[in-house]
Amino acid sequence: MTETVRDKGDEGGALKVAVVGTGGVGGYFGGRLAEAGHDVGFVARGAHLEALRREGLTVDSPAGDFTVTPARASDDTRDIGEVDVVLLCVKTWQLPPAIDALKPLIGSGTAVVTLQNGVEAPEQVAREVGRDAVLPGTAKIIAHLDGPGRVRHVGGPGALAFTEWDNRATPRVERLRAALTAAGVNATVPDDIWAELWAKFLFVVPFGGLGTVTDAPFGVLRSRPGTRQLLVEGMTEIERVARAMDVRLPDDIVARTLDFIDQQPAAGTSSLHRDIRAGRPSELDAWNGSVVRLGERAGTPTPVNRYLYEVASVLAARSEEAGGGGNG
Repeated sequence: MTETVRDKGDEGGALKVAVVGTGGVGGYFGGRLAEAGHDVGFVARGAHLEALRREGLTVDSPAGDFTVTPARASDDTRDIGEVDVVLLCVKTWQLPPAIDALKPLIGSGTAVVTLQNGVEAPEQVAREVGRDAVLPGTAKIIAHLDGPGRVRHVGGPGALAFTEWDNRATPRVERLRAALTAAGVNATVPDDIWAELWAKFLFVVPFGGLGTVTDAPFGVLRSRPGTRQLLVEGMTEIERVARAMDVRLPDDIVARTLDFIDQQPAAGTSSLHRDIRAGRPSELDAWNGSVVRLGERAGTPTPVNRYLYEVASVLAARSEEAGGGGNG
């Protein structure tokens, strides 16, 4: 059953939140907070923005459908003003303009939760707003826009993990965790957020790059001995880079991740694979490209990820030249 959520007024203890990047991730988590009565401002543009203003935000989810109406939305962060929390949900290639738009949202205690795939986004954001303002985070959800004003949560736990830069569980971290939990989100404060970020990175990057260059899903990549070994080698390179950068990953992280890959739907593909094949901008530079850059910085060879990055770059350029897609 779909619930329609209307303005619940200024409830005691409500957070003021800005969602920068109201796509699948931002729409889902921001929508859950708005449904629970928090003051959420959504940053969007074009037909999506018009639909949010006109009809509100509709979320279809296995955890329960709902509609937030009215949805407070704008294409200008100055209309939202200072907030307690920014959920920064844009893709990595959209970060520069999103970071430039953060200033009107930042007050003395504002927390900016970075939810990008990859491991470099927190530092990119911190260069603009300072490390004290950044809560490095990670999202585990499969969700996408299903038309203007509509978000579809397809699968995944719908979970967020975040904490302070130095892993302290401060009052503002606990306040956000409690608000998300009350809103029906599986929100956790890990002991080591950097290990969380790198563990996700180690999963998505080799699979994303290899799936892109082979145009193959999980089922093919894990069942062929050669491609399975390439997944292992790509993950091992990332593990070595992480350890060289003093990130404390579990000793069995590669075996554990391979087991997780074996549990995924056989037809599943990565967002990187889909974006490049459709001619859309992709996160290739923040995935395999990042492994290459960080490996060079750490003095750690990354030949598999370098190969995947170079071949996928050629495919991306060809696909964009062919007009395979737009800036979706």
